[in-house]
Amino acid sequence: MKVVILCGGRGLRMNEITEDIPKPLAPVCGKPMLWHIMKIYKHYGFDEFILLLGYKGDKIKEYFMDYKWKNHSFVLNTKTDDVKLLEESEDWNIAFLDTGFETMTGSRIKRAQKYIGNETFMLTYGDGLSDIDLRKLLAYHREKGKIATVTGIDKKTQYGTLTIENGIARSFREKKASGGIINGGFFVFEPEIFDYLDDDTNCMLEREPLERLAAKGQLAVYMHDGFWTACDTYNDILNLNKECEGGSKLWRVWEKD
Repeated sequence: MKVVILCGGRGLRMNEITEDIPKPLAPVCGKPMLWHIMKIYKHYGFDEFILLLGYKGDKIKEYFMDYKWKNHSFVLNTKTDDVKLLEESEDWNIAFLDTGFETMTGSRIKRAQKYIGNETFMLTYGDGLSDIDLRKLLAYHREKGKIATVTGIDKKTQYGTLTIENGIARSFREKKASGGIINGGFFVFEPEIFDYLDDDTNCMLEREPLERLAAKGQLAVYMHDGFWTACDTYNDILNLNKECEGGSKLWRVWEKD
């Protein structure tokens, strides 16, 4: 199953970092935030990724093109230029899609339709970390049989809020309230989601598409009560790194078994 990650935003509230690199490459525990997100998915058996790039997308390409030799010990044959890694590397299959500099989230997904194909897929943002059990999320999505499932977080926040009845969203409102069940990312979608999206640059997943799905009873909500955080500001990154220095594993599910 493909995992689509939104990596194109500018991260305006993280200017201390994003002047030089895109937000998903913000360093957390010595690795980019995006690396941690991909490790979470890999832990649950999902290793086919589609990265939807925009602002400074070339930096994300460069990171992964150079990843093996920069992050592992290796032997280089200077005569043949052959490289032999001395350590095991991540077995990831990654597609890098340029989806536009100013493109909104829904339009980015729509532009990836032919690469995603006519199948169920997962999607998340390139700036959120959690210890969510992705196998349970997928099982819940299949049980509910809806077009979309979003992870719900019960937290007072500025993020979009959901009204829920029997595990199905009855309404979705982005940034309209100060508390309640919020959109925590970590979605599962059926291919019918593309009928709710367009590629005209201005389609925001979190606005009309999710609102229409909720109104039609086609948006399931998987509640997660474990660790979750969205990294919107430089201070968020500093706090996560303090947690790392203290030895906390938090979202690092691949180290907890």
